Amino acid sequence: MTGARRRLLSVGLVTATALTTVLCVWLGLRLADEREAEQRRQDVLAAARQSALNFTSLDYRHYDRDSGNVLKGATGDFKKQFAAQTSQLTKLVAQNRSVSQGQVLDAGIVRSDERSARVLVVADSEVTNTAAPEGQARTYRLQLDLVRVDGRWLTSDVTFVG
Repeated sequence: MTGARRRLLSVGLVTATALTTVLCVWLGLRLADEREAEQRRQDVLAAARQSALNFTSLDYRHYDRDSGNVLKGATGDFKKQFAAQTSQLTKLVAQNRSVSQGQVLDAGIVRSDERSARVLVVADSEVTNTAAPEGQARTYRLQLDLVRVDGRWLTSDVTFVG
């Protein structure tokens, strides 16, 4: 093998190695981004499901704890509005002896990014109270807006949708 052929072969091998390295780094970064996006998706869905479950599961016998669970997963205007209504709701729930046991049937992300998300949730609830002592089934379709605060996804708005 001549010197020129060796140099050409060496340049070819170095070029192939460099291209392979660049391709591996690019694929690795892309895979890490996809894993991060999937983890965010799972975190958003888990937070939305828990928020909807807390919102649809309330019991007059321990309404302070149940409403506290709603508030722990809330932020912004939703938290302020819910907190402002808590004392009135506590009286109303106790007066009617209301018990609501929610169950999330499905949830899907409408949109999300690193700081915010919108999720649609379908939940059923079995409600008993003085007007319906045998229980009454209710289905809720909720739109939850979530924001990321200090590493946690919190509900900033809840809207009942048709």
